[in-house]
Amino acid sequence: MTRVLTFGTFDLFHIGHVNVLLRAAALGDHLTVGVSSDALNFSKKGRYPVYREEHRMAIVHSLACVDEVFVEESLELKGDYIKEHRADVLVMGDDWAGRFDHYKELCDVVYLPRTAEVSTTDIIQAIREDLG
Repeated sequence: MTRVLTFGTFDLFHIGHVNVLLRAAALGDHLTVGVSSDALNFSKKGRYPVYREEHRMAIVHSLACVDEVFVEESLELKGDYIKEHRADVLVMGDDWAGRFDHYKELCDVVYLPRTAEVSTTDIIQAIREDLG
Protein backbone atom coordinates (compact mmCIF):
# COMPACT_ATOMS: atom_id res chain seq x y z
CA MET A 1 0.00 0.00 0.00
CA THR A 2 1.29 3.46 -0.91
CA ARG A 3 0.62 6.01 1.82
CA VAL A 4 0.39 9.68 0.78
CA LEU A 5 0.70 12.60 3.19
CA THR A 6 -0.16 16.22 2.50
CA PHE A 7 -0.73 19.37 4.51
CA GLY A 8 -2.75 22.57 4.33
CA THR A 9 -4.92 25.04 6.16
CA PHE A 10 -8.02 24.30 4.04
CA ASP A 11 -9.80 27.48 5.13
CA LEU A 12 -12.80 28.65 3.08
CA PHE A 13 -12.74 25.28 1.30
CA HIS A 14 -12.71 25.77 -2.49
CA ILE A 15 -12.02 23.98 -5.79
CA GLY A 16 -8.27 24.39 -5.40
CA HIS A 17 -8.44 22.34 -2.22
CA VAL A 18 -10.55 19.68 -3.95
CA ASN A 19 -8.10 19.51 -6.86
CA VAL A 20 -4.97 19.09 -4.74
CA LEU A 21 -6.58 16.45 -2.50
CA LEU A 22 -7.88 14.43 -5.46
CA ARG A 23 -4.48 14.58 -7.20
CA ALA A 24 -2.69 13.64 -3.97
CA ALA A 25 -5.05 10.71 -3.39
CA ALA A 26 -4.41 9.48 -6.95
CA LEU A 27 -0.71 9.02 -6.07
CA GLY A 28 -1.40 6.21 -3.62
CA ASP A 29 -3.85 4.01 -1.75
CA HIS A 30 -4.22 5.93 1.52
CA LEU A 31 -4.34 9.72 1.94
CA THR A 32 -3.53 11.34 5.27
CA VAL A 33 -3.99 15.10 5.60
CA GLY A 34 -2.36 17.34 8.17
CA VAL A 35 -4.63 20.33 8.76
CA SER A 36 -2.72 23.35 10.07
CA SER A 37 -3.68 24.37 13.58
CA ASP A 38 -5.14 27.82 14.12
CA ALA A 39 -1.90 28.87 15.86
CA LEU A 40 0.28 27.56 13.01
CA ASN A 41 -1.82 29.42 10.46
CA PHE A 42 -1.44 32.63 12.48
CA SER A 43 2.34 32.17 12.62
CA LYS A 44 2.53 31.60 8.82
CA LYS A 45 0.03 34.20 7.60
CA GLY A 46 -0.44 36.68 10.43
CA ARG A 47 -4.15 35.91 10.70
CA TYR A 48 -6.33 33.19 12.11
CA PRO A 49 -8.40 31.07 9.72
CA VAL A 50 -12.03 31.99 9.16
CA TYR A 51 -13.08 28.45 10.15
CA ARG A 52 -11.85 26.90 13.42
CA GLU A 53 -9.44 23.98 13.08
CA GLU A 54 -11.98 21.36 14.20
CA HIS A 55 -14.40 22.55 11.49
CA ARG A 56 -11.67 22.53 8.82
CA MET A 57 -10.67 19.03 9.90
CA ALA A 58 -14.29 17.81 9.69
CA ILE A 59 -14.67 19.29 6.20
CA VAL A 60 -11.48 17.63 4.94
CA HIS A 61 -12.24 14.30 6.64
CA SER A 62 -15.71 14.20 5.06
CA LEU A 63 -14.19 13.81 1.58
CA ALA A 64 -14.22 10.31 0.12
CA CYS A 65 -10.59 10.64 -1.04
CA VAL A 66 -9.31 11.38 2.48
CA ASP A 67 -8.65 8.45 4.80
CA GLU A 68 -7.24 10.20 7.85
CA VAL A 69 -6.72 13.71 9.25
CA PHE A 70 -4.67 15.15 12.10
CA VAL A 71 -3.68 18.59 13.39
CA GLU A 72 -0.38 19.91 12.07
CA GLU A 73 1.17 21.87 14.94
CA SER A 74 4.48 22.92 13.37
CA LEU A 75 6.16 23.14 9.96
CA GLU A 76 9.35 21.88 11.59
CA LEU A 77 7.69 18.56 12.52
CA LYS A 78 7.10 17.40 8.93
CA GLY A 79 9.80 14.72 9.24
CA ASP A 80 8.17 13.41 12.41
CA TYR A 81 4.76 13.40 10.72
CA ILE A 82 6.19 11.49 7.74
CA LYS A 83 7.57 8.82 10.07
CA GLU A 84 4.51 8.70 12.33
CA HIS A 85 2.10 8.22 9.41
CA ARG A 86 4.51 5.92 7.51
CA ALA A 87 4.25 8.11 4.40
CA ASP A 88 5.69 6.87 1.13
CA VAL A 89 4.90 10.15 -0.64
CA LEU A 90 4.82 13.72 0.67
CA VAL A 91 2.68 16.02 -1.48
CA MET A 92 2.97 19.79 -1.31
CA GLY A 93 1.74 22.64 -3.48
CA ASP A 94 4.25 23.97 -5.98
CA ASP A 95 4.36 27.27 -4.10
CA TRP A 96 6.60 25.28 -1.69
CA ALA A 97 8.76 23.81 -4.52
CA GLY A 98 12.18 22.75 -3.28
CA ARG A 99 11.51 23.65 0.36
CA PHE A 100 10.91 20.04 1.42
CA ASP A 101 13.43 18.23 -0.79
CA HIS A 102 15.47 17.30 2.30
CA TYR A 103 12.69 14.80 3.16
CA LYS A 104 13.50 12.77 0.04
CA GLU A 105 15.60 10.54 2.30
CA LEU A 106 12.37 9.56 4.09
CA CYS A 107 9.90 9.38 1.18
CA ASP A 108 9.18 10.64 -2.33
CA VAL A 109 8.42 14.36 -2.42
CA VAL A 110 5.96 15.64 -5.04
CA TYR A 111 5.00 19.27 -5.67
CA LEU A 112 1.63 19.68 -7.36
CA PRO A 113 0.60 22.83 -9.23
CA ARG A 114 -1.93 25.06 -7.56
CA THR A 115 -5.26 25.68 -9.24
CA ALA A 116 -4.95 28.94 -11.16
CA GLU A 117 -7.03 31.93 -10.18
CA VAL A 118 -8.23 30.62 -6.80
CA SER A 119 -6.74 31.27 -3.39
CA THR A 120 -8.19 31.62 0.08
CA THR A 121 -6.17 34.79 0.66
CA ASP A 122 -7.62 36.35 -2.52
CA ILE A 123 -11.17 35.30 -1.54
CA ILE A 124 -10.78 36.90 1.89
CA GLN A 125 -9.38 40.08 0.31
CA ALA A 126 -12.28 40.28 -2.16
CA ILE A 127 -14.81 39.88 0.66
CA ARG A 128 -13.08 42.63 2.67
CA GLU A 129 -13.17 44.93 -0.35
CA ASP A 130 -16.88 44.20 -0.95
CA LEU A 131 -17.68 44.94 2.70
CA GLY A 132 -15.37 47.94 2.95
